[in-house]
Amino acid sequence: MDNCIFCQIVEGKIPSEKVYEDDDILAFRDLYPAAPVHILVIPKKHISSLLELQEEDQALSGKILLGLQKVARQLGLDEKGFRVVNNTGSDGGQTVFHIHFHLLGGRELQWPPG
Repeated sequence: MDNCIFCQIVEGKIPSEKVYEDDDILAFRDLYPAAPVHILVIPKKHISSLLELQEEDQALSGKILLGLQKVARQLGLDEKGFRVVNNTGSDGGQTVFHIHFHLLGGRELQWPPG
């Protein structure tokens, strides 16, 4: 999608600080981190939200979860723990309508989050 900021990042039109990439997913540092480590993990395929996933996206969904695991280990978050967040819809806090997961860590995270 031409007007999707994350699609533009995938295409290299907008720079990002990548921490992981494979054929299907991309992980990069959030520009406005909410924790010492704040990584966004996205599929390269444009899917607007969790509610837009289709049966055909099952394998991609698994790759995203394994990508989150790889990045958490790569950044040493597996030692003490981390949080994965997906915001869906405007009331859920979604501001970019390309499915993405926030990987947060590097400090003790509080509950409830907000």
